[in-house]
Amino acid sequence: HDVIRSHYETVNFFVLSVQYTDSVNVRLVGGHSRCAGRVEVLHRGQWGTVCDEDWDMADAAVVCRELDCGEPVDALGDAHFGPGSGPIWMSFVLCTGTESTLKNCGSTGWDKNNCDHNGDAGVICSGKLLKSST
Repeated sequence: HDVIRSHYETVNFFVLSVQYTDSVNVRLVGGHSRCAGRVEVLHRGQWGTVCDEDWDMADAAVVCRELDCGEPVDALGDAHFGPGSGPIWMSFVLCTGTESTLKNCGSTGWDKNNCDHNGDAGVICSGKLLKSST
């Protein structure tokens, strides 16, 4: 029994740690709530920003969904929530709006951009999950 229990605990821990790391790939900084702010993504262990080139409501929808923050209200540019620091990880983000995470959307590639932090992208989400009609 000890071998089985040990194996189960190891597998259970692994699953929990994967869920945890998956849940912190994106954050919103500098807004009035956790569901509004400058978009920052975690890549290679470092938080960085997203350039506002082609930033739109489809991109915002993915961020809001990933953060469990309801529907997008606005997709903002020009460092509306203040300029970030560190790398500008993503630029020309192209989401269809159905992706489960911003990292699944197309872009020019990690850290490939002609942006500065005055062009950091931001999002305002509704903050309320809309109940499905099913």
